[in-house]
Amino acid sequence: MAQILQFGNHRISTAEIFPVLAGYQMLPQLCRFLIIDQAITSLSSANAPYSLTIEENTNAIEQFYQKNQITTPEARASILKHYGMSEAQLAALATREIRIEKFKIATWGAKLESYFLQYKPQLDKVIYSLIRTSDFEVAQELYFRIKAGEQTFAESAKEYSQGQEAQTGGLLGPVPINQPHLEIAQKLAISQPGQLWPPMRLDNWIVIIKLEKLISAQLDDATRSTLLNHLFEQWLTQEMEKASLSFHEDAPTPVLITR
Repeated sequence: MAQILQFGNHRISTAEIFPVLAGYQMLPQLCRFLIIDQAITSLSSANAPYSLTIEENTNAIEQFYQKNQITTPEARASILKHYGMSEAQLAALATREIRIEKFKIATWGAKLESYFLQYKPQLDKVIYSLIRTSDFEVAQELYFRIKAGEQTFAESAKEYSQGQEAQTGGLLGPVPINQPHLEIAQKLAISQPGQLWPPMRLDNWIVIIKLEKLISAQLDDATRSTLLNHLFEQWLTQEMEKASLSFHEDAPTPVLITR
């Protein structure tokens, strides 16, 4: 039985490596890597319009080496020895991220606008003010004072709010509109800037909220990246649910089976 690792007197054979990975809960991570590599490898044929150019390949490797301080032949040899990798495997690792990005764009790039419209309500952000207290009568009094202009929301929050928001005069955000408590998010979604809501009970608190500003999401570079990552992770989760790893003592590598 071939030995592949030894720690002191402890030897791990080829047949033992995958049960060891399973014991350390590392098989799902291995499955994830295999699915991704299978996808980006299938996109790397020379005829594919989204395969790496020679310049992209060279730049990706150089940037990876600089980032990881692999700037000398000795450093590269040390990394290869430490991880048991070949030069080809190290080059594949260096270009992996850019190949994944190309896979995302090739797969979902043309559909981003429709996805953006679908997910936009979740991407919008809000700045809002909050007062919370455990006393309903206090909340009612504060609401009427603020509504009548007798006291500002910020002054009331600093003096009476019982959460950390008191330090900012009740001001919170910007945050994704679906981040606050569900009932608060629902109120904010239908609010106009400056709209003040009467006290409402949430769990053990009585809260007063006011929408300060709605920041409507735009399909800019950051949003495109967020959507691509979301769609990629969604696809990957589905692929991992469909896949299983089959291990054989006479096989040097695991076999990824999809159904």
